[in-house]
Amino acid sequence: MNATFNPDKQHTLSSKVTISGTGLHTGVLVDMTLIPANPGFGIQFQRVDLPNKPIIKADCDLVTDTSRGTTLQVGDAKVSTVEHILAALVGKGIDNVLAELNGPEIPIMDGSSEPFIELIEEAGVSEQEAAKSWYSLDENIYHYDEVKRVEMVALPSMEYQITTLIDFNSPVLGTQHAGLKSMREFKTEIAPCRTFCFLHELEMLLDNNLVKGGDINNAIVVVDKPVTEEEMKRLAKAFKREKIEIKSEGYLNNLELRFPNEPARHKLLDVVGDLALIGYPIKARIIANRPGHSTNVDFAKKIKQYIKKNKHVKDVPVYDASQPPVFDLQHIEKTLPHRYPFLLVDKIIELTDTKIVGVKNVTFNEQFFQGHFPGNPVMPGVLQIEALAQTGGILAINAMGDGKYDTYFLKIDNCKFKQKVVPGDTMLLKMELASPIRRGICEMKGTVYVGGKVATEADLVAQIVKSK
Repeated sequence: MNATFNPDKQHTLSSKVTISGTGLHTGVLVDMTLIPANPGFGIQFQRVDLPNKPIIKADCDLVTDTSRGTTLQVGDAKVSTVEHILAALVGKGIDNVLAELNGPEIPIMDGSSEPFIELIEEAGVSEQEAAKSWYSLDENIYHYDEVKRVEMVALPSMEYQITTLIDFNSPVLGTQHAGLKSMREFKTEIAPCRTFCFLHELEMLLDNNLVKGGDINNAIVVVDKPVTEEEMKRLAKAFKREKIEIKSEGYLNNLELRFPNEPARHKLLDVVGDLALIGYPIKARIIANRPGHSTNVDFAKKIKQYIKKNKHVKDVPVYDASQPPVFDLQHIEKTLPHRYPFLLVDKIIELTDTKIVGVKNVTFNEQFFQGHFPGNPVMPGVLQIEALAQTGGILAINAMGDGKYDTYFLKIDNCKFKQKVVPGDTMLLKMELASPIRRGICEMKGTVYVGGKVATEADLVAQIVKSK
């Protein structure tokens, strides 16, 4: 990533770019075209060779197979071996892209992410207006797989960092570890590292015709047993080579290793790719002991669930009563036409061009409590929505500049009441623009927080009209 890269903004590609190659497992020649996409689009794959050209999102909940790489599937449409391209996109900070494919599998290229990094650099990286929401962890998230003896943990951290450890009980590989302190190092330290497999696995795959696109140059083959002349001839035939030999250190006649611990670094590459399927950019320190695709995906699901559960906590506005408000009640009365008992915002504590946070102190003296469950007073949901709308009205009117304006409701959608609001509560009313104000139409997402938790949420649309 270059010096001017802003990690807190979303990024896409500057132009469309295509790469062609063979799928490792299917042996099918596939063209993959990466296409720039709008903010919030995420990473999605499209099978343009199938009827209706189905789209498959890069999402851990859509993984259907992890036996030899990670496969995503929607209906009958599949995309296999997605981990290396996903790792490259994360490594280059790309948030939004559509990958069009005319086949079922991402091309294997040389078995690493390096060709995809070069492809992204050829297309160029474009910063987008939208902010990138990083998700930080407040606690450790653990994942164990006793059968596979895999242990993974995500720890709170200011940066996205990964450490992998591998131990296959192999005299050739030994115990290896690899680390990535910052995603800025991904291109040079991790991307060039190729996939690897053991000779006994390779023979099983060849027996079952499961590695149709295999080539001696797209995987490191670890020779973990004595090999007969007969087997050598068979491998030479499978790889369409005159002759195959074993280098002294126990690798099939492959190119030299790019790093002494290339296998451990490739495992780290796979972790980066598979954890992209969380669907949210995270800041965490990942330690993965003996990771594989199935445990990576299970871990991604666990982290995704944690983020979904705690997503609102990250966005909870902080109210410090000792700080002067942005707007006090007098200023609010100058902006809004509402008056007691229908003015439902006491002060504004935060205001930007796209977001506003208001405060409403709920007391037992509110008029509506006389008739709304007097023995068990609960603030009516419609009035909570009205309080949000008034707060949003201040944001919208503030954005219009000089002149007097009124705002009118056009639509309320996706309204949810998650906990009741009662006397003594302090409501924090947050309204965020869902899109820029156009022709006086204002779309906003509203959230009411009480005690650090979401009480109410809704999508609101209003019209801004100049006062007569």
